[in-house]
Amino acid sequence: MRKRRVAVIGAGIGGMVGALLLAARGFDVTVLESAATPGGKLRQIAIGSSRIDAGPTVLTMRWAFDEIFEEAGASFAERVAIAPLPILARHAWSDGSQLDLHADIDQSAEAIGRFAGRREAEGFRAFSQRARAIYKTLETPFLRGSRPNLFSLTARVGLSRISELWRISPFATLDGALGQHFRDPRLRQLFGRYATYCGSSPFLAPATLMLIAHVEQCGVWTLEGGMFRLAEALADLARERGAAIHYGKRVTRILVEKGRACGVVAEDGERFTADAVLFNGDCAALAARTIGPEAAKAAAETQRSPDSLSAVTWAMVGRPEGFDLSRHNVFFSDDYRAEFDELLRDVKLPREPTIYVCAQDRTGASQTSEASESLFCLVNAPPVGGQHRLSAKEIDACERATFLRLERMGLTIRPGPSGATRAGPDDFEAMFPATRGALYGPASHGWRASFARPGSRTHLPGLYLAGGSVHPGPGAPMAALSGRLAAARIAADLTSRFQSVRGATLGGMSTR
Repeated sequence: MRKRRVAVIGAGIGGMVGALLLAARGFDVTVLESAATPGGKLRQIAIGSSRIDAGPTVLTMRWAFDEIFEEAGASFAERVAIAPLPILARHAWSDGSQLDLHADIDQSAEAIGRFAGRREAEGFRAFSQRARAIYKTLETPFLRGSRPNLFSLTARVGLSRISELWRISPFATLDGALGQHFRDPRLRQLFGRYATYCGSSPFLAPATLMLIAHVEQCGVWTLEGGMFRLAEALADLARERGAAIHYGKRVTRILVEKGRACGVVAEDGERFTADAVLFNGDCAALAARTIGPEAAKAAAETQRSPDSLSAVTWAMVGRPEGFDLSRHNVFFSDDYRAEFDELLRDVKLPREPTIYVCAQDRTGASQTSEASESLFCLVNAPPVGGQHRLSAKEIDACERATFLRLERMGLTIRPGPSGATRAGPDDFEAMFPATRGALYGPASHGWRASFARPGSRTHLPGLYLAGGSVHPGPGAPMAALSGRLAAARIAADLTSRFQSVRGATLGGMSTR
């Protein structure tokens, strides 16, 4: 009996994990990626001899990758050199105040006590306990499980633990729940930023996102070679397990015969037949018919609104002066609510943005240097890519406002001779078609958002999904879990299908 064939569209983290685990199970796997490298949004930019992460910069939930590599017969720690960060992030405000969050909860509580007083330190401890409880309630039934709805999630948690499900606070906003723990508006702003990890507003996102605090307290890791090394390691291991990976191979159509996905066609006309197709792209691309009209049948469950946030980013080799950077740094705006009103209501770049600066050559501890460093800067932007809603003039103005604000807050960045490589919503729409530049799939606004993301299986038999726009959500670990869920679903479906239909032709398709 020949191996069952799976075609994977896209070599992002979800696609690579799916390809790896399917290949490790003995499936004949072919990955088709339009870019020259794996990783998807987890990309690097070369500036001179430096390579700068220009997508995700934080690795959490290490356990997910430990388990995935182990399932494929390898060791994550042996394949990727990682190290924990002692300082999770350094935060600054325009009044000159600064606060570090530490990997150690006691150190963070002490720092918050010095920053805002004993009551706020006690509030932080209570907040951390609540975040841990939310995470523990949701880890198995939601993060590790297939796409749930409210009723199935309740069943998975169990009636005996229904009070725990209520305590995840799905109907409260993140900002509102933070008010139960913190009186200091700076701390509400700091912990409200967890909503932006999935491209959302803390004033609209559910309090459930407090679980991100616990995720970070379990460890934030740096990778030798940058976050891109994760994509390389997955691709290397997938090849070792037998997967074929083709770069520079854009898929233009999903083939469908007798109501079932049965392969793909590349831009150069080459056809790849398959018993199943795993789509590792933004689900909006299905509805937009970027990969053919036949696959649009799957779009009924993937259309979503509103979009998550986009961004304007700058990658550069430069010399930071005046502010003692950690690895991860956040410079907050003076009015957080006004910032999100401008982004979401007015659909424009904020006049005073919150700015993220990643000093990628630093370990997290305080250090000074006169040398140039690899730097990545980001501000949130509305998802209007491809609509020409943001002119070059507006983005130029945003750039000036961003770096002038950093200077007012004590940080001057002097770019090297290569300058900065900038990207905005139009660029992200070009890289990831049909997303309008949204970087996290649908926004996590309201309690229904957690159940609105599609799962691995679509309405079109033979077509499956993985990536940050599907369950369980955005970010490298979540995308990896989506790939794992998709691989398990494909393996189960194909095994069941071919066992129950003796002598069936491959996927019900022509064998030409």
